[in-house]
Amino acid sequence: MDRHIPLHPLPEEIQKMSRDQTVCKYCGVSYLILHEFKLLEEKVKALEEKVNFYERSTEREKTLQEKLRHLTQELEQYRASSETKTERIKTLSLEMENKQAAIQNLKEQLKCLQKEKEISHKQSQLLQKRLEQHTFFLKKAFDDLHFIRGEQNGVKEKIFGSLKQWIALKEEIFSLLENINISGLAALSSLNQSLGEYQKENMVLQEEVQRLKLMSDVAEQKEQQLQSSLLRERDLKNKYHELQKKTKELTTQVETVELKFQKSAAEMSHYKELFIKTTKEVEDHQSELQKLSSKIGTAESRFNHTLTEREQSLLASQQACQRLQEEVFQKERTEGELKKQAQYLESELETIKSLLKQREEEVVMLKQERESVLISYQSRLEQLQETLKQKELDEKGWQEKVESERAKEQAYQKEQILRLKEEARMELDIEKQKHQELIVKYQKDQDELLHTKIPLLISNATHSLKMEIETLEEQLQVAQTKLTEKNEKREIKWQTLKNQVAELELRLKEEQSTHHLITEEIRQEMKKKSYELDRLTQEQTQLIQNLNQVQEENALLQDTVRRECEERYELTEALAQAREQVVELKKLSGNFPLSHCSLSQGSLTSSTPPVSNHGQKSSNCEKGTTFAGLCRISRATKAPICSKFKSSVDLSLPALPTLPSPGGRVSSLDESRRKRITAVIKRQLSEL
Repeated sequence: MDRHIPLHPLPEEIQKMSRDQTVCKYCGVSYLILHEFKLLEEKVKALEEKVNFYERSTEREKTLQEKLRHLTQELEQYRASSETKTERIKTLSLEMENKQAAIQNLKEQLKCLQKEKEISHKQSQLLQKRLEQHTFFLKKAFDDLHFIRGEQNGVKEKIFGSLKQWIALKEEIFSLLENINISGLAALSSLNQSLGEYQKENMVLQEEVQRLKLMSDVAEQKEQQLQSSLLRERDLKNKYHELQKKTKELTTQVETVELKFQKSAAEMSHYKELFIKTTKEVEDHQSELQKLSSKIGTAESRFNHTLTEREQSLLASQQACQRLQEEVFQKERTEGELKKQAQYLESELETIKSLLKQREEEVVMLKQERESVLISYQSRLEQLQETLKQKELDEKGWQEKVESERAKEQAYQKEQILRLKEEARMELDIEKQKHQELIVKYQKDQDELLHTKIPLLISNATHSLKMEIETLEEQLQVAQTKLTEKNEKREIKWQTLKNQVAELELRLKEEQSTHHLITEEIRQEMKKKSYELDRLTQEQTQLIQNLNQVQEENALLQDTVRRECEERYELTEALAQAREQVVELKKLSGNFPLSHCSLSQGSLTSSTPPVSNHGQKSSNCEKGTTFAGLCRISRATKAPICSKFKSSVDLSLPALPTLPSPGGRVSSLDESRRKRITAVIKRQLSEL
């Protein structure tokens, strides 16, 4: 027989009726069994759809597991990259420490140079004092030389006076010789002897005069050398003052560069601290991501376990879902906080980038200033070198001029000496001729005079001249010793000053080379650090993008878990309802066996088709319970069970046998109840 399928739903009044009112008291079969079968079929279809959905969920879980594997691999890669970055940061910190140590060493060297500069400044002050003393002594020497020149002039005047006296004496002698010709002839022999002696003495005096002239020439040359040395000292003083000014300017510039470098080092340390903070925050985010991945893995394992043992762990899965929901809410909050922190870090990175740009512009300006200063220093050094070369050439020219003037003066003096000698010889020859003529006449008259007055005058004059010559020689020797000592001291000072100037030039060159090296190192470090900062910013952006992707995937996973939890909850409710219905059907089938049915044969004939249908429905209910159990055991046996269910609905229930109606008993259903059911059905049909 074909099973009747109800087309219209039951009215609410019948649905609100209790189970006792819709069930037969004798057989336990409900009058609404067709509608119940329809509901059970709908529930079975819903369960089949859910089973299909869960089968699809396994595929989703596999895809999610693959995604989680990829995420774990990416996390491991990020960890490796973060470890490499930490190692790089450590190496950079070590390099910065080494550079700071080098900077400290440079500072110590600068301090030592400053101390050396102070010492050189003190030495220069002492040299200035010594120069002042030497200038004072030179002034005194010049005064002494002027005094010596005055004395020489006085000696020359005395010599000329003695010559004039000699001429006057000669005239007197001529007059006396004219008066005493007779006495002169007798004294000619003695006079000739005395003349020879006087001539020898005159030659000695002339030699002494020549020697004194040579000494005066030497003194004049020494004076000229002293004047040239004074000029050189003045030039050296000017050079020394210029070098002092340059050293002061260099020290000020070095101090400014040190201050700027300290500021840049402080800023770099600040940026390092910020970068370390950001790396720590990134590590925290990574640890949180690891925790999330571990929690997701545990949740997946739980989900797989619950899929294998659905009936046993539904309540535990619900509690786990609630906990997961709470954790998800907490994670969402933490993710919101992390997003805020990421935005704050991005703003800080933008500010850092702007500051870095400003610092780079400042570094460019400093480089330009440094290059301009170096160019000015180089031009200044070239000018100084040119001035030194010019001064050296001038000094060589002065030396040549002095030597030429000295040669000219020596030639002029030699010419004057030769001319004086010739004049003296001519005069002596003339006088000899005159005296020889007169001496013959006046030899006798001059014997007495020659023996008495002339030797005394000559001896006095020679003695006074010798005394004056000795004093002049002593003064010249003292002046020569002083001049030699002063020249030696000045040469020593000149050499010391030259050595100091050479040392200062070498120090300047070394400082310039060190400054060039430091600037080049700073440029290279700034380039490396800017490149590393760019790389780190790119890596940060990549990490932020990866975080956003992971957050989106987490949100998708949370949505899928939430949907699955809702579906599980609905499944549990549906299963609980099905269980209750099956249990009620089992109870009804067990409490009301078929042997106690007391329906009459006529009534049974009218009710045979529904009874047969009831039997079929009861058997189908039992098989439905077996179907639910089979669904719990395996998912693959779905199609054969459904086919068995359909075949059993059509063939398994036999027709109920006709039982004899006992006398005096009431029929199986109350008439009032039957009337109510029929009235409700008619009403529903009329409404339709």
